[in-house]
Amino acid sequence: MKKILLLGSGELGKEFVIAAKRAGLYVIACDRYDNAPAMQVADEREVFSMLDGDALDSVIRKHQPDIIVPEIEAIRTERLIEAEKSGIQVVPSARAVNFTMNRQAIRDLASRELGVPTAKYQYAKTIEEFRAAAKEIGFPCVVKPLMSSSGHGQSYVHNAEELEQAFKDAMEGSRGDVKEVIIEEFIEFESEFTLLTVTQQHGWPTIFCPPIGHIQKGGDYRESWQPYKISDAALKQAQEMADKVTRSLTGYGIWGVEFFLKKDGNVLFSELSPRPHDTGMVTLGHTTNLSEFELHLRAVMGWPIHDIRLEHAGASAVVLSPGEIKEYNVNDVLNEECSRVRIFGKPTAPFGRRMGVVLCYGDVTADTDQLRDKAKRLATTVLGTDPYMKKH
Repeated sequence: MKKILLLGSGELGKEFVIAAKRAGLYVIACDRYDNAPAMQVADEREVFSMLDGDALDSVIRKHQPDIIVPEIEAIRTERLIEAEKSGIQVVPSARAVNFTMNRQAIRDLASRELGVPTAKYQYAKTIEEFRAAAKEIGFPCVVKPLMSSSGHGQSYVHNAEELEQAFKDAMEGSRGDVKEVIIEEFIEFESEFTLLTVTQQHGWPTIFCPPIGHIQKGGDYRESWQPYKISDAALKQAQEMADKVTRSLTGYGIWGVEFFLKKDGNVLFSELSPRPHDTGMVTLGHTTNLSEFELHLRAVMGWPIHDIRLEHAGASAVVLSPGEIKEYNVNDVLNEECSRVRIFGKPTAPFGRRMGVVLCYGDVTADTDQLRDKAKRLATTVLGTDPYMKKH
């Protein structure tokens, strides 16, 4: 029986563990806090900071996994390079995980080495560098920590008076020991979308899920839908970029590749995650023949994926915490046809934390705008909160 060490045990990790357990695999789920969602369905758990390299090495030695599957960025990734050299499979590869642990490495790879079109950007470690970079980029601009998750520390800056607060927010929102920010040109885009990209073993071709439209607020996913309407030419652009970047990073698994669709119809590369993507939770609503988690598992294990088919149109909307939760109301969601709710099982619920997701689907020709409205409406019934409410 193959043994998988999962690094990061949030809601995406939980769904991956469920897929792995259905296939008879053994999973040790790790996170910095106990009773994280994936731990609730795994065989074993380990609680430690994955930014502690010695602790990470100790857990690897203890369990001797066949495969290490990172679910988060905040990991001492250089230790995974050594693990891979010792014969352990790192997903999708140690090179990919090391490159994508912060935005600088992946953005420089895409833009400067591979020539993939992106927004203009600069980096800064000090407020002086930050002001100079913002002046060069111009206003409005977007500010993000180089390492973060769920939109923490991201902001939209309209003018010079907002720079000091934006820099402070980005530094405070940083995860790990990377204290640097990226300042990006604001793109007047039509919309954003995710292209789930699957790289396979045994020389099998890279394949793509139908594109997923999504909306973020403060850098955090709030809703997604599939299919996302895009021209054949724009889709081809995105697929070529995704293939180029993932091929350079190497490895096997699913990648969440984010793009901007500009108003002129062209596509810009935005970000990449070498793992299942939060916007891809829409696939839990029967949109594709295999969910993103089943696709990830198959690619990791080297099992065949014959094709990825769109079987339903679907939409997802997040369930956010009001700050205190007594119980979840799932009745309203389940009372409506073709609707599902997934509660993540997070042990704490600070205001605005993502606690679940509502999924609605219809036949392949269903109106995605109507499905989106339905998902958002039902999401408000679970905890009485709006998917677009402002976080504290």
